[in-house]
Amino acid sequence: MEYENGKPILEIEHLSVSFLRYKKGFGQDFLPVISGLDVDVSEGEIVAVVGASGSGKSLLAHAVLGLLPSNAVWNGEISFRGERLDGKRLEKLRGKKIALVPQNVESLDPLMKVGRQVRGVSGRGGRQRELLRQYGLSEAEGYYPFECSGGMCRRILLATALMEDPDLIIADEPTPGLDPALAKKAMKDFRSFADKGKGVLLITHDIELALEVADRITVFYAGTMVEEALAADFASETLLRHPYTRALWRAMPRNGFQPIAGNQPYAGEISEGCVFRPRCAHAVPACQEAIPLNKVRGGRVRCVRHLPEGLA
Repeated sequence: MEYENGKPILEIEHLSVSFLRYKKGFGQDFLPVISGLDVDVSEGEIVAVVGASGSGKSLLAHAVLGLLPSNAVWNGEISFRGERLDGKRLEKLRGKKIALVPQNVESLDPLMKVGRQVRGVSGRGGRQRELLRQYGLSEAEGYYPFECSGGMCRRILLATALMEDPDLIIADEPTPGLDPALAKKAMKDFRSFADKGKGVLLITHDIELALEVADRITVFYAGTMVEEALAADFASETLLRHPYTRALWRAMPRNGFQPIAGNQPYAGEISEGCVFRPRCAHAVPACQEAIPLNKVRGGRVRCVRHLPEGLA
């Protein structure tokens, strides 16, 4: 299958992630934290995954890269360039064709100087110096991470991800700690990267920053994808399909910063049906049933108000 921007790079279908946990006594069960996610990134595209903290965004990145903890179990299908992404193939691709910009700056090796850390095993000193210069880090080449500010460490992570010229970058909250000018530069660099026929999966809570460069926006809530929309649809609340997406739109500073009452449910408290139902002003009895993801006006949404005729 080909998408508007080009051939698919990353395809994730029906992804679910659960964690084994201990109950009182010696009992065990699995806590579901992600269910039924469908996300794809194609050539020339930036797909931004947005949602509140705790919605499962970072777990998506870890699942793709095979970095989930040992007590996690995942199901679904993850493909890269049309081939299933299993353990052996992932080992060859991770850090080369698929690069991660991690959320935590503590991912940097505290015992390795910045220049060597960015260069990795490639030995491409010229490329390393070019990237450090591009991000204003030339003087930091001989520093250890603990000698760098938080913003500098963010830029080091960005430079490291770009070192091997990957086909796909997964950027997990790449801009916290960066001043606005550097955050915008990072976004523009992702845009330039994608425009070369590459792909970016941008995981962020900063919707307004993502909208400056993204092609599509995937909205997560309580471990579930509730809507996928073109970035252009965020020009107006009326173009959006799901009540939660519209609530996010209203909460953006440029739209009046109107918060919505209530809180996102804890993973163990999610009931059947629409995960947003307890906070939704439009909830009806049918929202208590499982709701499929449907194509609506060029996007996709999981909402009873947009079910195909005859299913509502």
